[in-house]
Order: sequence, then C-alpha cells, then structure tokens
Amino acid sequence: MKKPSPEQIKAFEGKDVLTARQFSLEELNAIMGTAAHYEQALAEKRIIKDMEGKVMASLFYEPSTRTRLSFETAMLRLGGSVITVAESATNQISSTAKGETLHDGITVIDGYADVIVIRSPQTGAADIAAQAAKHPIINAGDGAGQHPTQALLDIYTILKAKGSAEGLKVALVGDLKFGRTVHSLVDFLALYGCDLILASPDQLKMPEDIVASLRDRGVKVEETNSLQDAVKVADVLYVTRVQRERFPDPSEYEKVKDLFIVDEELIRGCKEGMIILHPLPRVNEITVGVDKYPGALYFEQAYNGLYVRMALLALTTGSVG
Repeated sequence: MKKPSPEQIKAFEGKDVLTARQFSLEELNAIMGTAAHYEQALAEKRIIKDMEGKVMASLFYEPSTRTRLSFETAMLRLGGSVITVAESATNQISSTAKGETLHDGITVIDGYADVIVIRSPQTGAADIAAQAAKHPIINAGDGAGQHPTQALLDIYTILKAKGSAEGLKVALVGDLKFGRTVHSLVDFLALYGCDLILASPDQLKMPEDIVASLRDRGVKVEETNSLQDAVKVADVLYVTRVQRERFPDPSEYEKVKDLFIVDEELIRGCKEGMIILHPLPRVNEITVGVDKYPGALYFEQAYNGLYVRMALLALTTGSVG
C-alpha cells in the first residue's frame, strides 16, 4: 500500500463519503495508501500538522464509542480541532426540537467547520446533510443503511493481514439484515473479486436487493444457515452482532440473538490461516476464549480505524502532507 500520487490526492478534495458504492478500486487503493502513510508516521512518532487550523464537526445522534473517538482522535492526530454534538437518545439535532429541519441545522454547522462527520439512526441522514453542506460530509453510520468508513477499515485490516484481498472467500456471519457494516463491506469485496458466503438465520438474511446487485456484478454469492460449513472454507470470517436496537419487536430479537456463536470448538474446524473480524461491540457472538486464536484481529481492526479516518479527513479536505 503506497501513498497515492498528488493527482490522486487532489481528486478527493471536497468529496463526500456517503456510501461504499461511490468508490472505484483505484480510489479505494488511494485511501488504503494514505492510511498506511499515516500509520507509519504515527509509528515513527512524527508530529503531523496536515489539518492544523481546520475544524471537524463531530455529530453523533446515536450511541458510539469506537467510531466517534477514532474520528475525533484522527482529527487531533492530524493537528486539527474538534467540535462535538452527542445526543444518543435522539435522531435529531437538538434545535429540531424547536422546529428546525436537519437540512437547516447542518447548514448552520457547516459554517463552523471544514468537514462534518455524522452518525444518525435515520437512514439517509448523511445524504440530507450532504445536500445542505458546502464542506465534505462523512457518513459515520445511518440507521440500517451504510457505514462506509467501517468497511474501509475492514478492508485495510484484510490487506494488512493477507497482503491482498483478491479472490478471497469471505464469510459474513450473523445479522446481515440490519448490519449496515456488511451492507457497505460487500461493495468493496466485490471490487476485489471476492467470493461471498452469507451465513445467517433466515430472519436475518442479507436484503434481497443487495444480493441481486452483487450477482448482477458477477460476484459469487452463497447463502447458508450453517456457520460450521462457512468456517471450513473461509479465508475471512466477518462476524456481526444481532442488533437489539433495530428490532421493532423485542421478542423477535430474543429468538435470534444466540443462534450463531463463534466459540473455540467452532474455530478448531476452520480453514488454516482464517482471520476473524468483528466491527464491535460484541455481545456474546464471539466467546472470550476465541481472543487467543492468532487470527482473531477484531481489536487490531478497531485500532486501524484511526489511520483510515485520518486518511479520509485529510483527503476530503485536501490536506494530505
């Protein structure tokens, strides 16, 4: 993963990051190279001033620890500043309680910042923000829609572990219906020509329109209810939690929450060299005993979010040094 050319860097300036589908393979590789550049800079304990004098607005209207803190840390590591709104109990900017629209709220905040990062339980909120703002909008998760920055750090982790993502067999496991991380990740995996195994209970299958779109693009997709069969052939096991907050009926959540568990016994039957990823937080879908498995990379995966988000902030604001 090499740092992109000045021309490739310039092409990102002013762009929004809303969905995984918007990126070409060349753009994806440019992001990966920029992330590697910043990872090396931090490893060498360099002081980075690429975003000095710039401000990031961090707007989180849904509970978040890793995503919010990694974005805010990324901006600080780049030498910039952060202004924050965090209202986990609502999907609206506080001023909307007074009747203001999301569009108008973003228009005002856009005057304070050079880049806006937004997470909302409302699918499509990032698109509304992008229509209102003149500065770049980065989607940090919108309802059951997209989570492109998580998918980018997932790819970065795979590339670091495997050297390449070309032709890998990737098993996506658990909540594929509501899991916005996998909705984004499959678009990137398609660019690398990966074969996909979608392992989930029937109630949590990947939405049919996403599966159809993948197959239309020539991606080999297998759907299964067997977690055991999936781990026998997968190079990458991507595990998701069943998201209680997405279920309108709590009783339906209780029926499916423990159907797919990755434990030490399951891992003993896995393909040699398989790595395990998880966007976190985990509940009980991966047992603590699995943490000792050499291919369990989910905590490293979370750390990689810092480098990828540094790359996105610097690229979209034209600040890569």
